[in-house]
Amino acid sequence: MTISTKVIISTIIATPILFFTGCGSEKEDKIIKEKPIQLGEYILKFSHVVSPDTPKGKAAEFFEKRVEELTKGRIDVQVYPSSQLYKDNAVLKALKLDSVQMAAPSFSKFGKIVPQLALFDLPFLFKDINHLHRVQDGEVGQKLKDMVKEKGYIALDFWDNNFKQLSSSKRALIVPEDVAGQKFRIMSSKVLEEQFKVLDANPQVMPFSEVYSALQQGVIDGQENTISNIYTKKFHEVQRYLTITNHGYLGYLVVISEKFWNTLPKELQNAVLQAMKESTIKEREYAEELNIKQYNLIKEYAKTSGKLEIINLTKEQKDFWRKTVSKIYPDFYDKSQIGEDLIKGVLATE
Repeated sequence: MTISTKVIISTIIATPILFFTGCGSEKEDKIIKEKPIQLGEYILKFSHVVSPDTPKGKAAEFFEKRVEELTKGRIDVQVYPSSQLYKDNAVLKALKLDSVQMAAPSFSKFGKIVPQLALFDLPFLFKDINHLHRVQDGEVGQKLKDMVKEKGYIALDFWDNNFKQLSSSKRALIVPEDVAGQKFRIMSSKVLEEQFKVLDANPQVMPFSEVYSALQQGVIDGQENTISNIYTKKFHEVQRYLTITNHGYLGYLVVISEKFWNTLPKELQNAVLQAMKESTIKEREYAEELNIKQYNLIKEYAKTSGKLEIINLTKEQKDFWRKTVSKIYPDFYDKSQIGEDLIKGVLATE
């Protein structure tokens, strides 16, 4: 239910009560005024930065519905999409202050707090999306959640954007050697920097908002991103080659204010956890559906324009890429970076 709808319902409920107070004594009036109608015992504000029709946005609305059903309205979830309350770079501080109770920032926003989340940046570490989800839902995922909890947040679950792909304006990227000498935009990440350096490429840290123009003007030769980001920002229209590598992963960590969490009785905490479990299943379905839809649109553009070549790597080619870039894994065995136990834990996950 939207916030505005909740306000209307609250007004309808409150109106007859206020009317009848005029028929009672002054003492009765005072008692009613001291106990205003509330929609829930607990208000949970869920802030995120994307539009309501995205996978994250739709999952947030599903979560709102399920929490209110499971708690019979005792928790009033209010979803604020599109950075209405906070941007991702400010929401973690707001959670600490309990100014907002829930958020789903991208992993990169936790970089200074829990650098171990850079695990998901490691190239070709995950076999496929099912392997990734088994890692997130298993022992490695729980270790990461525990690290987040140590920093004063309750980590509920991992939500998908999807796997990243490589694109270039210079040449088709079929073998690792094809990347050499090219300039690739990266977000600020030690892992991504080393990923391109081991391929003899030149990583360039650049804000996401500047990537399209940089590709268009030839300031950089290529970039890595999910199909969703490539399609919505039209990167495929200013690149000549797109290789489906699925080499790295972009995702979100849903977190809740520790202060708010500790105010909830156990039965309401369990209800939130149940709603989150169901919402995560939905979000992953939404993300995969969007990925397929937008990939098909990019393929249609490639077919009709003749300006884009899409390369799908064979299993043998992907194995060769993995062998080449996995040389950087030991560079991040130190626990202050990612940790050998986490990396080997992923590799050991069937």
